[in-house]
Amino acid sequence: MCPHRRDRVFRPSRRGGRRFLLAVPFALIAAVTVVDLLVPPEVHLGPFLIAAPAVTASFAGARMTAFVGAVAVLAQTVVSLARTSVTDLNHAYQIVALVLISVIATLFAHLRERDESRMARLRSIAHAAQSVVLPPLPERAGPLRIASVYLAAEEEAQMGGDLYAAARTGSGTRLIIGDARGKGLDAISEASLVLGAFRVTARREPGLPELVAQLEAGVGPAERHGAARPGADGVPDGADEAFVTALVLDIPDREPVLRLVNCGHPPPLLLSGGRVIPLEGAGACPPLGLADVLAADVTVETFPFGEGDVLLLHTDGVTEARDASRAFYPLTERLTAWADAGDDPRSLLDRLRADLQAYAGGHLGDDAALVAVRRAGGTETERR
Repeated sequence: MCPHRRDRVFRPSRRGGRRFLLAVPFALIAAVTVVDLLVPPEVHLGPFLIAAPAVTASFAGARMTAFVGAVAVLAQTVVSLARTSVTDLNHAYQIVALVLISVIATLFAHLRERDESRMARLRSIAHAAQSVVLPPLPERAGPLRIASVYLAAEEEAQMGGDLYAAARTGSGTRLIIGDARGKGLDAISEASLVLGAFRVTARREPGLPELVAQLEAGVGPAERHGAARPGADGVPDGADEAFVTALVLDIPDREPVLRLVNCGHPPPLLLSGGRVIPLEGAGACPPLGLADVLAADVTVETFPFGEGDVLLLHTDGVTEARDASRAFYPLTERLTAWADAGDDPRSLLDRLRADLQAYAGGHLGDDAALVAVRRAGGTETERR
């Protein structure tokens, strides 16, 4: 099973749906024509034929819309000949109006078709960019089993400012999960900078402080921050700084521990022995891109991470999801209630994703990323 997923919305078969929809305008034309021939002469149902090309334009292309319009005009002509003649003033006006509506509907169908084609090309480009910027995490890395999920807030978006990556070193695995400030292309750009710096330096730097220093240099040099001063919440007041909250982890293969640097990011959750433990250290470092402003040292925290334990990394799009009453998603409580949730990273994320989307009514207020990591037992690792 693929370790890396994007949320996808189920859509019915387009071919079957289009066939059903195409039957509607033709059925409408047939029904109006037959009834119009049967009712008394003073009753005119011809204007209802206008609905046929108008409805067709909403789902079909320009050619099909024009064809339906032509069939509707032909049907109105048959009714005119059967009742009086085509030159009858009332029927003539109906035919002219039907022709004009059909032409307008065909034009709108052409414009919609052109826009859909443009959007399809943009989605194709987005898929290609996504595969480069945010490729799938490995399903296995040494003794670790890994799964990930990315949930985009925008329905058509493929990725936003959330990020994650993994890299193998000579002694273990390094991971990063982060969230770039803001939305749109600026956030994607910052996320790309962090991911690029991580991939280049994660295997090369000897320790997490050096790695974080390289990531900091890649996100935002001091010149970008100006002379803004830290506010009460630790973030400079009135500044337009680009920064990224992140967790940077080093998980040794042969030690039952993990080492963590928290750069202003929500703490990870450790699922161990039926308990959910937030890994909160003595103090978080500033977000990447603000170290020069806040002048803080890099703090490396060490936590137990033994066989069978599961580590859940997440962005604030998860905990800030709201239900209909505007209450935040209770992530820790949900995990605690699932006694068997920590057995497998993939199962955990599948269950969490479904529960999160149901809680938020299918619409998240922000992008959300989830990464689950399990340290396999000795026998399981040997089967790799």
